[in-house]
Amino acid sequence: MTDFTSDVGAPRSRTAPPKREYYAYFAIIFAATLPLAILTWGLSAARQMKPPAKGPFAKAWTQARIITPQIFSA
Repeated sequence: MTDFTSDVGAPRSRTAPPKREYYAYFAIIFAATLPLAILTWGLSAARQMKPPAKGPFAKAWTQARIITPQIFSA
């Protein structure tokens, strides 16, 4: 029986994607989600008659932080 758990000398071929590419995708996704975040923030503020706790830039930033890593993990 072969023991595959003791293959210590094998190098791992996984490399991290370039940061410039990640930041480029992040900027594009942030710019794409910003108009919708502003719209939903405005509608929510009009409906509740007070501004929401999280602003539109924070919402767009959060969405970009969620979506961008999903692109690189696919």
